[in-house]
Amino acid sequence: MKVLICNQPGELSYVEKETPVASPGHALLKIKRVGICGTDLHAFEGTQPYFSYPRVLGHELAAEVLTVDANSAFKPGDTVTLIPYINCGKCVACRAGKTNCCSSIQVLGVHTDGGMAEYIEVPERLLLSANGLSLDELALIEPLAIGAHGVRRAAVSKGEFVLVIGAGPIGLGAMEFARIAGGKVIALDINPKRLTFCGEKLKIDHIINALTADVTAQLMEITGGDMPTVVIDATGNQKAINNAFQYMAHGARFVLIGLQKGDISFSHPEFHKREAALMSSRNATREDFDHVITAIKNKLINPLIYITHRVKFDDAATQFASWLNPEAGVVKAIIEFA
Repeated sequence: MKVLICNQPGELSYVEKETPVASPGHALLKIKRVGICGTDLHAFEGTQPYFSYPRVLGHELAAEVLTVDANSAFKPGDTVTLIPYINCGKCVACRAGKTNCCSSIQVLGVHTDGGMAEYIEVPERLLLSANGLSLDELALIEPLAIGAHGVRRAAVSKGEFVLVIGAGPIGLGAMEFARIAGGKVIALDINPKRLTFCGEKLKIDHIINALTADVTAQLMEITGGDMPTVVIDATGNQKAINNAFQYMAHGARFVLIGLQKGDISFSHPEFHKREAALMSSRNATREDFDHVITAIKNKLINPLIYITHRVKFDDAATQFASWLNPEAGVVKAIIEFA
């Protein structure tokens, strides 16, 4: 089978490998779609934490089942997506149902090889039925689940202002699920094209460009002087994260979906007097995946509007670097397999 490997930052190459054979409890999948996310792009540019090379990227997958165990709930020919987080099932997090932050988690495309290959073997327990969704929709479930998980961590309630920082695919998903939860969403970014997308495609009422606006003043005006009671970072940018502490209302929750390599720095007195809560949000649980699938089926969200770029697997290596250029206007790129 053909496999696309990221050998080191900035270097992708195709190689031929043996097609895997499914071991007991596992399924052999034929990959149909791979969505490109920030993790893939950061790995390519060498800025992704918890990453080692060489690595087969890709964890936003749509696939066809080729082989499964005889007693499986799935059968050959079924269309599926999957939860790309291989958890141990034994650690303190897994025992508490927090499989998304297993102490020895292996995320496809990060800690172990992912789906930029014609075939992949995965534990059957991670499969999710297509449930009538298209291949493109299936490839977008995982990033949407990450946004949905962050919103669930924040416990967004109806009517409260939710500031989402970062209008990439994860941030867009957080905006969508904050809206579904009843929040009044404020989008903050520095990319005017992405902010225009938020307004035109997602119908976000409150949009702020951090490069051209006094962010604090605009937030005060939008919220009637209260400031947002939920702040969600989806940038993974150190400066953006540190700045965001000043945007929190008294009693607010700050959820970090984005990840960066450095230290967080903020004023303890300012944080303390707000009795603020700071939380990380890692990956997603099956509950979040199910929530996303239900939202798509009920037409509460249309993930297909995110897809701005599409390329065949054979051409992905030459196109990949261009997706890092902000001028390319990439929201979500999709790799198609035969």
